[in-house]
This record gives sequence, structure tokens and C-alpha cells, in this order.
Amino acid sequence: MLLSREFFITPLFALCCILGISFSQYPRLQKLLSSKDSVSIESLRKEQQKHKLSLELFKNIPSFGFDNLVADWVFIDFLQYFGDNEVRDRIGYEISPDFFEVILNRDPKFLEAYLNLSVSTSLYAGSPEKAIKIMDHNLKSLSAKVPDRAYYIWRYKGTDELLFLGDSQAARNSFLKAAEWASEYNNEEGKNIVYLSQATAKFLANNPDSKNARVATWTMVLQNKVDEKTRERAIKEIESLGGKVEINEQGVPTISLPEKD
Repeated sequence: MLLSREFFITPLFALCCILGISFSQYPRLQKLLSSKDSVSIESLRKEQQKHKLSLELFKNIPSFGFDNLVADWVFIDFLQYFGDNEVRDRIGYEISPDFFEVILNRDPKFLEAYLNLSVSTSLYAGSPEKAIKIMDHNLKSLSAKVPDRAYYIWRYKGTDELLFLGDSQAARNSFLKAAEWASEYNNEEGKNIVYLSQATAKFLANNPDSKNARVATWTMVLQNKVDEKTRERAIKEIESLGGKVEINEQGVPTISLPEKD
């Protein structure tokens, strides 16, 4: 029996319809926010709640085998959400973890998403516990080389544990795990990550309240491809700990550790 073309496109078509309905909420929100100063906080929060409900939908709907597509589309939605600084300054980043519950449950190998999870949820939404919980859940299904350079995920986790939870022991374990995974890469980046992760773990072993460890961890944040607001926050934190930051003409930072740890 011959199957019609429509039979094959129906699942994808259905998924696109669901995605379209959900993301149609965003232009509506943007239109509402075109005159942001005149929009009440209550109205902004009501629209954000609708956005949260659409993300709840994505946690449960079938993907018809297109998990990566769902993850990519929701990630694009997140970038629009996170990048709207005027609105975020007014009502915050509360639903940031909801994006990543969808994105990483659909595609736990999405390396870039873990950095955005750490920055948006731990640093801005003030919910490091949620970020770490999401990382823990997905790390169980990953390995040193799946995805490529997966050692970064352990470093992001260690960053959150140290800087936002103050759990130096958990952070030390995460940095040691990052070094272990990075040691499976026979290249300069892998060797550098092994050295940096072991050095941070050593700082924490010798002094759980180590300023050097915190400076090293904020340096990692600074060296990632982060937005200007995050970059400024990292520099401020490094300097408050007694470190010094110099940026060369290429925009590459050089960090001096505090004189006293």
C-alpha cells in the first residue's frame, strides 16, 4: 500500500503548529512592551506567566522525533527573553530555568545551553539550586566526550556551587571531575582545562574560603562568550576580591590574583 506524502509530514506539521502557537505569544509580548515605561509591572508579570505556561506545555508535548528542533527553537526564544534588558530590569529573570528544563531535557548534549543556564539562572535569577539540579540531572547521561568538551559542564557546575552557594567542597569535586574529563583530550585546550581545574581544586583544598579560587572562577565567567552586563559583573567581583583585570586591545583579559589569599 502506498502512503501519501501528507502521512510523512503530519508529525512535523503538527509540531510546527504547536511551536507556532506558543511562540506567537512572544510578538504579542513585544508589542505590549513597545512602550515599556507605560506598561505596569502587573501587566508584564501576567504576560510572563503566559510565557511560563507555554514552556510548561513544551515539557510534556510529544516531539515526534524532533527533540533537537524543539530545543533549538526554545533556545532562540530564550535569547529573545534574556536579551530584553529593559523588561528584565523591571521584572527579573524568574522563568529562566523553565527554558532550560525544556531545552536540556530535549537535548542534554547542547553544550552552549549549560553556560546560558548558569549565567541566567544562577547569576541573574538567583536560583543556583535550580541550575545545579538541571545540570546534575543531565550529567548522568553524558560522558567525557559526549558532547565534545563536556568538561565545561562540570566547570559551570563548580562555578555555581562556589560563587552562588558557597559550597567549596562540592565545587572542588566538580572541578576535579572537569579535570578528569578534560584529561581524555590530547590537545592544548584539554591540557589547559586540566591545569586550571586542578589549580582551583587545590586552592579550595588548602583554603575553602580562598579568594584565589573565587577570582579564578570569576575569570572563567569573564573568559566565556557572555553579554556585557555579565562581563562587567565578573570584573567587579574580581576587583572586589583584590584581583586586578587588564583588557588588551583585542579584548582579552589578563587577571592578577590577590596578594593575600
